[in-house]
Amino acid sequence: MFLLVVAVVFAVCFAVSRRRDPRLLRNGVFLTAAVVFGVLGTLSVAADRSPVALVVLALLMLALPVSVVVFGVALVANGVTMLRKEGRSLGNQLSLIAGVLVFALPVLAVLVVVWFGAVGVTVAALVALVSAYASAAFVSFAVYSVVYGRMRHGLVPTAVVVHGAGLRPDGTVTPLLRGRLDRALTVWRAETARGNRPLLVPSGGQGSDEVRSEAAAMGEYLGAQGVPAEAVLLEDRSTTTRENIERSAVLLREADRHGPLLLVTSDYHVLRTASLARRLGVDAQVVGARTARYYVPSAFLREFVALLVEHRWVTVIAIGPFVVLAAAVVVGQLTQLVP
Repeated sequence: MFLLVVAVVFAVCFAVSRRRDPRLLRNGVFLTAAVVFGVLGTLSVAADRSPVALVVLALLMLALPVSVVVFGVALVANGVTMLRKEGRSLGNQLSLIAGVLVFALPVLAVLVVVWFGAVGVTVAALVALVSAYASAAFVSFAVYSVVYGRMRHGLVPTAVVVHGAGLRPDGTVTPLLRGRLDRALTVWRAETARGNRPLLVPSGGQGSDEVRSEAAAMGEYLGAQGVPAEAVLLEDRSTTTRENIERSAVLLREADRHGPLLLVTSDYHVLRTASLARRLGVDAQVVGARTARYYVPSAFLREFVALLVEHRWVTVIAIGPFVVLAAAVVVGQLTQLVP
């Protein structure tokens, strides 16, 4: 029963926090905790009354290490696919690196304990704690990214801003960027059918390896889909997600268009984009376009790493005290070994 009470507390926290602002990252923590404690609490209560529920609970506990192994194998397989289809950049290797770590860290922890005894136990415990924190944070991020990306935002946008994503060598849109544009077109046409007149704002400058700006290519694509020129406002200077948001907001103010924005990006990118818009003070929500399945695991990992960097002080505050404590214990243990 205690677990169910905890689940209800987290569910209430999620409902209140989401109502305050659905872009808050802590919403994912509240939601994930509510689901986990709710499932465990329900099974615990049922186990007292039904042997079947007890078996299910036992199987769930046994399935946890198996799921970790399956997850590691899936990450390695995805990493190989990414290298084959997308090239050898660091971003494309993230799923492979994560998959290798899933198997390497437990082995390393055992070796450290065997080699260094009590000192190794402390180090292994710290590695386990950091791994648990990273795993829980990633699950919360991934779960809420999916939930947020499928929310219905009850705003009437003054503009639909499409984030750029690189061009083909010939200056035309890539499949990834076309997916974002098609998603934006669906939203824009739905708003138009309701009698609203939001602008479409393709946002993206010209990269060093591109023959023209992403905004120009996106504008051309929108025109070919029947969007009138007066409904399109090009933002052709931005080179990052932050600049996509900031420059589009400035451009719309200069055009005397005021009101909330709807940002369109890829599904794996929605939560970080929404969080960034909130921190920039821009009244905007985000919707996502679907991407190729093989690309999703690596993309989510890349977004998660970027979020950890952007919110590094949260990570420091969360695990910093444990690192300091472990260091103090290790120093104390080493001191006792010195004659």
